[in-house]
Amino acid sequence: MKRLRWLTLLPILLFACQPAAPRAFTIIDGGSIVNVQSAERVPLLLLTEAGISIQPDDRVFVNGIPASLDAPISEEGPIQLELRRAVTLTLVTPQGEQTLQTSAPTVGDALSELGRPLSLYDDIRPPAETPIRHSMTVTFNPARDLTIRIGEDVVNIRSSAGTVGEALAQAGIPLVGLDVSFPAENEALPPDGQITVTRVYESIDVTIESIPYPVEEVNSPDVAFGDEEIIQPGVSGLTMVRTRIRHENGREVSREDEGEIMLREPVKQIVASGSKIVLTPAGGEIPHSYWYATEMYASWYSPCNSGTGGCAYGTASGARAGYGIVAVDYSIYSYLAGMRVYIPGYGVATIGDTGGGPIIETAFGVQRTQWIDLGYDDNNIGGLSGWVTVYFLEPAPAEIPYFLK
Repeated sequence: MKRLRWLTLLPILLFACQPAAPRAFTIIDGGSIVNVQSAERVPLLLLTEAGISIQPDDRVFVNGIPASLDAPISEEGPIQLELRRAVTLTLVTPQGEQTLQTSAPTVGDALSELGRPLSLYDDIRPPAETPIRHSMTVTFNPARDLTIRIGEDVVNIRSSAGTVGEALAQAGIPLVGLDVSFPAENEALPPDGQITVTRVYESIDVTIESIPYPVEEVNSPDVAFGDEEIIQPGVSGLTMVRTRIRHENGREVSREDEGEIMLREPVKQIVASGSKIVLTPAGGEIPHSYWYATEMYASWYSPCNSGTGGCAYGTASGARAGYGIVAVDYSIYSYLAGMRVYIPGYGVATIGDTGGGPIIETAFGVQRTQWIDLGYDDNNIGGLSGWVTVYFLEPAPAEIPYFLK
């Protein structure tokens, strides 16, 4: 509203205005009501004539309508002139505090007159529609443009919130659970108006894993040599593994192992390995019983096919090389020398010679303790080779070789 610095206009008004027919005026000045008869039509002169002093920031209303102090009143009939006195208004904004005089009807009117346009999202305390009847303090925090980013989404809002969290709540984007924002929700709105929200949730992945049971072997004189008997069955253990998975804006970003919980301890299995010698018929036409049978890799040789470049008839036992004499690796010969064996497809033989087990081990990947070399006569070569079953015939030795246990 236009204010009149009436002190400078008063001389002009006094000389410019001509007397008119007196009229009735009711003047309201706060709690005071004055009824006067005057020919004046200009509010400033009328108030002066009534002895009412005014200040530069006061304003007048004619029949409830704002009027200029220096403009003649054109209305006919009874006139009510209300004088609105200016009061002290303390305005607090983000830029600081200022004190001013105003006669504006409401807080919103006072702010508008100060050149501060109002918007729906401004924070005004007390509210804009609050009447100004006495000195008061007004806090004005104008709304700002904010850009909120949530993953690939962008939301533009206006807000006068005091903190990031309040602005997000006003925008219908509150932080929930593990959600985070930058700046943090308890911080003031950023100068550049940029806010980033990260939606965070965690899930727990639970897996059940089996724990193999250990196996313990014991010797038993009640179980046949070469056989095994389960004395106590093994039971696998169970463990629960918890993994915490973190997702940000719908994407997995990390996994954290929270350790294992033992659900069931494994129970070891106890296996009895037999040490009891039990004679068993070898079968076929062989009138002998065996005390042990095992799979061995067989090769063959004869006196003139022994890889020496000539004919060799000597053996480690002193017997003549040929059919019925078989060889084993030199590392185990001392344990098996003189033992009689039966090999299906070959027949009965005596372990009486040594051979190159390491060569077989290198060439075929067969342990030297699992190799046997079958002797043949030069004029009667059968050439049996490959994996065969070797039956160790009676009598059994007093001490079973360690590599057969």
